[in-house]
Amino acid sequence: MSGRLAVSVGQYSDRGRKPSNQDYHGVYIAKEPQLSAKGLAVAVADGISSSDVSHVASQAAVTGFLLDYYCTSEAWSVKKSVQKVLFATNSWLYAQTRSSRYCYDKDRGYVCTFSALVVKSATAYLFHVGDSRIYRWRGGDWEQLTNDHRLWVSPETSYLSRALGMDSHLELDYRAEPVECGDLFVLATDGVYEFVEPSAMAQAVAAAGHDLDAAAKAMADAALAAGSGDNLTVQLVRIEQLPQADAEELLAALAELPFPPPLRERMEFDGYTVLRELHVSSRSHVHLAIDNQSRSPVVIKSPSIDLRGDPAYLERFLMEDWIARRIDSPYVLKPCPPTRKRNFLYVATEFVDGRTLAQWMLDHPQPALEAVRAIVEQIAKGLRAFHRLEMLHQDLRPQNVMIDHAGGVKIIDFGSVRVAGVAEILPEQGGLGILGTAQYTAPEYFLGEPGTPRSDLYSLAAIAYQMLSGRLPYGAEVAKCRSRQAQYRLRYEELHYAQPQIPLWVDDALRKALHPDPNQRYADIAEFVHDLRQPNPGYLRKARPALIERNPLAFWKALALLLALLVFGLSLALHKATHRRAGQDPAAASRPVAPAAGP
Repeated sequence: MSGRLAVSVGQYSDRGRKPSNQDYHGVYIAKEPQLSAKGLAVAVADGISSSDVSHVASQAAVTGFLLDYYCTSEAWSVKKSVQKVLFATNSWLYAQTRSSRYCYDKDRGYVCTFSALVVKSATAYLFHVGDSRIYRWRGGDWEQLTNDHRLWVSPETSYLSRALGMDSHLELDYRAEPVECGDLFVLATDGVYEFVEPSAMAQAVAAAGHDLDAAAKAMADAALAAGSGDNLTVQLVRIEQLPQADAEELLAALAELPFPPPLRERMEFDGYTVLRELHVSSRSHVHLAIDNQSRSPVVIKSPSIDLRGDPAYLERFLMEDWIARRIDSPYVLKPCPPTRKRNFLYVATEFVDGRTLAQWMLDHPQPALEAVRAIVEQIAKGLRAFHRLEMLHQDLRPQNVMIDHAGGVKIIDFGSVRVAGVAEILPEQGGLGILGTAQYTAPEYFLGEPGTPRSDLYSLAAIAYQMLSGRLPYGAEVAKCRSRQAQYRLRYEELHYAQPQIPLWVDDALRKALHPDPNQRYADIAEFVHDLRQPNPGYLRKARPALIERNPLAFWKALALLLALLVFGLSLALHKATHRRAGQDPAAASRPVAPAAGP
């Protein structure tokens, strides 16, 4: 990163002409590395005047948000992190109202408006419910970035249509905006913005100069002078400096650890003894070694010699260790605990004594359906551990799944994993292409669309199909389809007709999980796994599609056979008729006919 995120902040809040202040506001500017990982957060809440406890709701909403947001996973995106926190806060406020004496009058319960701004890297994330507002001043122009959730029944009377704690379900507005140096964001409650025009806000900022606290107070004072009878709260956030990704600096930071030397058998390396080479490819070199301290076997993965000058590759390589340390699942490869200082750039993980799923498939060309289910279910549990942290594996294939001697499964190789929270800091660089293996890559990637958990589901279903049939569901055709129309022409070949022991409803589950359109697949991997083991009632009730839809090739083969039999039958009948005519008795044909008797 070149530089760091830097902001100036100003705040002011006052009860105004009301006996108490039901507004609550706060800002948290984290220190590194949390500032880069989570950004800075600003929030304001406004209690409703009809409630005597809404100030409790305002304080709980703001303090809970600022505390809990920074406790969420660094792998989560800002959107998921904030939504998780605010949905929990909303449920708590609503429960407080339901258990209080105001349970039948929500206008007197624990209800408040809420607006929050999170600035992470070069993006501003806005979250809003109620009628407090967020503005942006850029280049002399004001823009209101939020919409008021207020229902007007007359020119003089209106009601909040949405707020925190108002209902068990929270409908939260979300917006992401790129930011520029010099941008000024203003968060204000209705006691201020209803009485101060944006032009007056601009004048207050200009008059205060660098003192944003004074500017916020000037706005509140102007609203009070204009006749505001409500609480007054203003927050100002000005972007002073933005971090910018710099490939050269990123490479220099990675190069702080030197690249390891070429590893050879019996070589002593950084506290390990290298035993043998496990795998070498254009992407990495993998060796089996012994930890000299614990005497336990480990796997050492070092970067490819050919790609050591590629900063994008090195970034993904280092991410593997970061990802492994954040996933806690028995179905995902675990990193070795850091027990000593590392002197070279490499990744050390546990050793799985077994074989890859690719080798298992060679050893079991016709596996039982139950054996396939057991493997698929374990892979699915590992994938769900990724998805809970907003990570996508993106390269699930038989070579990236290990099976130990007890039948346990572990997902390995995180070089293609996409982490939503990290992607917000370092957006993916163009030109990387498809990171996964084409035969198992979901069709949407070939259209340039972003992946989702349903993309990993497709890869899992492709593996399950291959385990049962020995072939891929669409062969190599998926990689050739570069439009949605071409993908819709792909045809799923049912397994049941070649292997009657596989139930038709298993075919239906696979067909749905392998649909070219991700929106037509299962919403969750757990649904697919369930339908592989338990017949989906919908599949049992539906009528089977025509053969031409299920298997066009089989249909035309059957039709050709039928036509051939028909032609053969007609030819045989014609031959018999001709033979009868040609084979009539010649004597009978020349015998004279007796004359008819006279009268």
